[in-house]
Amino acid sequence: MNQKGWHKQVGWLYVLPAMLLLLTFLIIPFCMSINYSFTDYNMLTPGLKKFVGLQNYLQTLKDPVFLKSLRNILQFVVFIIPIQLGMALGLALIVNKQRPGNMFFKISFFAPNVVSLTVTAVLWMYIVNPDQGLLNSVLGLLHISPQPLLTSPKQAMFVIIGISAWQGAGYQMLIFLAGLQDIPHSLYEAAELDGANAWQRFRHITMPSLRPTTMMIMTTTLISALNLITQSMIMTQGGPDNATMTPIYYIYRTGFTDRQLGLASAMSVIYGIVIIFFTIIQRKVEGRAQKDE
Repeated sequence: MNQKGWHKQVGWLYVLPAMLLLLTFLIIPFCMSINYSFTDYNMLTPGLKKFVGLQNYLQTLKDPVFLKSLRNILQFVVFIIPIQLGMALGLALIVNKQRPGNMFFKISFFAPNVVSLTVTAVLWMYIVNPDQGLLNSVLGLLHISPQPLLTSPKQAMFVIIGISAWQGAGYQMLIFLAGLQDIPHSLYEAAELDGANAWQRFRHITMPSLRPTTMMIMTTTLISALNLITQSMIMTQGGPDNATMTPIYYIYRTGFTDRQLGLASAMSVIYGIVIIFFTIIQRKVEGRAQKDE
């Protein structure tokens, strides 16, 4: 065997573990999910499943709870991306300045990201409790009437959006901070000599320079937002009135609580198509942004 062929085989050996993991935890489950989606597979009677064609898909598309969960996740995505990116960029701008105690602020801003989402959700449940929560106590001191928060169909999703943005902004702050420190300081000095004020320097130097970083953070935030489940499961159980029900949580509940694995598989396939649709839109936005540069 020549040296080129030997290197090729060694290369496949390096890739093999990753391919096995991909096959075991992604490709095989994906194929099984498609197969189950055309059956009435129930986890309590696995041996009695039978082919039902498109019945699960038609039932899913007519399911008001699933359709509402899609609207909920769309609302979450629309709000969480600008809020979380704005918070992350603002925090990065704060810690990018050389000042005493900067390390303390970096650690403080990043700390929520280290804590488990489950712990964060339980902690915030006590803070936003409508009866004895800290937030309503503070509002009372400001002579503002108590708010229902998680018990209100109109407010519950916005509470989860705020908590999610607070929890995730610290990690994205570090990415923005790396992008800010990569911008040549000479650009700011030249702009300042030309008479540009702080806003003009931010608009014409900082933002264009951070565009690749921003697009990357938007992608990761979108992926994370579409997988929302922990906050809804722990804090509201999808309520009130399914106002915080998300597709992932509804699929989980249908498959593992109601044991209707066939129906849950059909929901997974449909939601996978929705995610692909979001991804295509996001890629087109990225493409247009790169053309404008």
